[in-house]
Order: sequence, then structure tokens, then C-alpha cells
Amino acid sequence: MRSGKTKDMILCAMFTVLIAAGAFIKIPVPVVPFTLQYLFTMLAGLLLGAKRGFLSVFVYMLLGLAGLPIFAQGGGIGYIFQPSFGYIIGFAVGAFVTGAIAGRTSHPGYKRLLVADFAGLSVVYLLGMVYYYLLSNYYLDNPIGLWPLFLYCFLLAVPGDILLCIVGAVLGKRLIPLVKEGKMQG
Repeated sequence: MRSGKTKDMILCAMFTVLIAAGAFIKIPVPVVPFTLQYLFTMLAGLLLGAKRGFLSVFVYMLLGLAGLPIFAQGGGIGYIFQPSFGYIIGFAVGAFVTGAIAGRTSHPGYKRLLVADFAGLSVVYLLGMVYYYLLSNYYLDNPIGLWPLFLYCFLLAVPGDILLCIVGAVLGKRLIPLVKEGKMQG
């Protein structure tokens, strides 16, 4: 029993580190930088399940808010005033949703994994865009209209994330059995 909890803690910590590393692998696009964070938050949900996937991303978020510069544009408590912080909140909730959908069966197929990945991605974009809009328009006094918001915070970024959803489903299909059977050993 104890070794299972230790394994869970190690896997959660591993994904927290992967998400932080993913923040530094950037492809520059306007407004919200494209990073590999979503791939790792999605895989946290797929491989660890809803609760532990959420926990991994939540710990990442807490570490960044505590001052570690592990977010795509820095860190610290003041980061909640960055319009892109909504995407980080979305990563945590998206990991939960992804894990909940994929975890409904012990060996999900590609279709279920893709549905889970796209559902999680939808949550990330919904929370990210709403947060961006509200913070820009009502706190930062830097208004953004709906069309620019849609263009910069969705259209320009989503093609890469769609590709990450496909990659995540392929990786998830291969890795989920290894994680569940305890064969991921060093």
C-alpha cells in the first residue's frame, strides 16, 4: 500500500517538473506564448487520473505563485495579474477533466483519449480567454474586444494545441498501460 502512495507522489512530482520545463520550450506567438505546458498537463490527467493530474498542475501553480520563475513569463504572486494566468488555472481544471473522461475505462482507446484531450483543451481555452478578457478590460484598463481576443488567444494558438492533443492521445495509449501496471521503472 505504501509503495503505491510513494509511486503516486513521485509521478505527481515528475509531472510538476515536466510542466515547469514545458514553460521554457516556447514558440513565440502574440499575446499568449505557445509552450509544451499543455502537453504535460494533458498527460498528467491521462496518466495520473483526474485528481492526481489536477494535483500535479496545482502544485506547479503554487510553486510559481510562491516566486519560482516557472511560468511562461516569470513567477510570483503578482502573476495573478497577468492576463495569461487564466490559462494556468485552465491547465489544472483541464487536467482534471481530461483525467476524468479518460479514466472512465481502464484501457481507453484513441477515440476516448482524443475526446478527453479536446475536452481538457476546451476548458483551458474557456478559462484562459474569460480571465484574459476580464482582467484586461476591468482591471488593467487595457481593453480588448471579442474579435482580437478570439484571434490572439484562440485562433493563433489552437493549431499547435490540436497537434498536441493528437500527440497526447498517441502517447497516452502507449503509456497508460505502463503506468497502471507499474512498469514505469528507472
